[in-house]
Amino acid sequence: MDTLESLRQKLEGAQEIKSVVRTMKAVAASNIGQYELAVSSLGDYYRTIALGIIAYFRQENIEGIYQQNETKRNEDKLTYVVVFGSDQGLVGQFNDSLTEFVSKSLKEIPGKIEIWAVGERIQLLLEDMGYNTSKLFSVPSSVNAITPLVQNILVKSEESFDQGNTNEVYVFHNQPKSGARYEAVM
Repeated sequence: MDTLESLRQKLEGAQEIKSVVRTMKAVAASNIGQYELAVSSLGDYYRTIALGIIAYFRQENIEGIYQQNETKRNEDKLTYVVVFGSDQGLVGQFNDSLTEFVSKSLKEIPGKIEIWAVGERIQLLLEDMGYNTSKLFSVPSSVNAITPLVQNILVKSEESFDQGNTNEVYVFHNQPKSGARYEAVM
């Protein structure tokens, strides 16, 4: 039977753990806020670029663009799949729901597939579902690290396109929705 003193020590230990968890949640919320601000800025950037392209087409009287030499999908070529997960703690089912979406979607993609994971947690979940990942990229630790990550992925994919190894690249990620919700998209 526990003594009054040992119960008091356990209670104090539980209070300390509660304080640590509260601090971890605050740090996670701060980091997430940084990324949400970056996503919002990218939305504004995308809108500006889209409006610029539309204005250019109108000025030049371009009504449509047609691809003349449409290439047929070659089943011997690789399809690259890039999956953006999170290594951030306390994000709940963020990676789990994305992994399930990826698994369902990959069944509909014909031919050989090579998976690149952004984040160790998503890589482990994909491997638990039986998918091998050929490349692992670290999740950016700050907003400033996003651009070098994207540049690295673009360089690797362009090398494959230049060598004629691939026709397609699919990108999977969770897209923010209103509130604290998100939706897996491809």
